[in-house]
Amino acid sequence: MVAGERGQVSENGQVSDSGGGRAGRPSGYAHDAGGRALRVDARTNRIKVLDAAEEVFGQGGESASTEEVARRAGVGIATVFRHFPTKAELLEAVLARRFERLRERADGLAGAADPGQAFFDFFTHMVADAAGKIAIAEALAEAGGDAEGAATQASARLQDAVRVLLRRAQEAGAVRGDVGLGEIYSLLIGSSRAAAFGQFGPDVNARALAVIFDGLAGPRREPPA
Repeated sequence: MVAGERGQVSENGQVSDSGGGRAGRPSGYAHDAGGRALRVDARTNRIKVLDAAEEVFGQGGESASTEEVARRAGVGIATVFRHFPTKAELLEAVLARRFERLRERADGLAGAADPGQAFFDFFTHMVADAAGKIAIAEALAEAGGDAEGAATQASARLQDAVRVLLRRAQEAGAVRGDVGLGEIYSLLIGSSRAAAFGQFGPDVNARALAVIFDGLAGPRREPPA
């Protein structure tokens, strides 16, 4: 759920009222934190702004500004600030949504027939997703983001989902049993930053992951080919 918004926005832009809805309001409306109806065009603009902001701040560089977000979203700068009064609020919503997408992916893998493959596949995806996520997180920190805000809460939910994947992989014997979530995140952070900033190339990054996975492997996991 995007911070400061009453309804939950899905990836396809649909909005559901998490407060159970209110009688007498027409369909096609969501509601803001104050209970005011939010028109379909305003919801659409909000999604456009979030999508553009993820692209702009994920790329970083000189174009990482709210003005560039407005340009790419095809809206005025006033529209951006109407939905997100500060740059920090915008970045918070973008990063929280990114963490939620990762959590949904992890949740979808929780019932996989091969828990070991699911865990290692998700680890690989987390590393591949890292560059933009790191750029957005650093921009949020520079903008004075809330340490207890929506992004932090979404990150905690993601960690819970990763813990489930780890536990299932260990129960299946695919991951050694003497590692915990802390060790996994230490390896994730290190390999993510290396992949994002090391400029080693995809082949080296893939071989580095193979070394990590070999070290994490339990007795039932075949060594990487």
